[in-house]
Amino acid sequence: MRLTVSRKAHFNAAHRLHRPDWSDEQNQTVFGKCNNPNFHGHNYELIVHVTGEVDPETGFVMDLKILSDLIKSEIEEAFDHKNLNLDVIEFKNLIPTAEYIAVVIWQKLRPFIEKDKDLEVVLYETSRNFVTFKGEGI
Repeated sequence: MRLTVSRKAHFNAAHRLHRPDWSDEQNQTVFGKCNNPNFHGHNYELIVHVTGEVDPETGFVMDLKILSDLIKSEIEEAFDHKNLNLDVIEFKNLIPTAEYIAVVIWQKLRPFIEKDKDLEVVLYETSRNFVTFKGEGI
């Protein structure tokens, strides 16, 4: 029997959507106010889903305390109250769009989740804008 367990978390972070190889005009046209040279911030909401077989001994797909601790150590401590462009190494050469932030979160968590389990990350940048990443294409 396969089930999905989920853990919700949040972090606050600043970022700027900007390509240094583009002109200021092109960056402004494509990214608009998200290209503010002084950055801007979001209160991100994160939901991490782990899907797998229920362990008959524990009744768990995954111990949610372990998942909670992983999210705290690998994501919240790395991203919370940070400037993603300046403070998070994964975004040194990667535009910190919601899409790429979700991919980076997935990549940071995947090594800690058993290989027979599926991992899905849902990242809300606002209450109406969110992305989902399941590891496809990696």
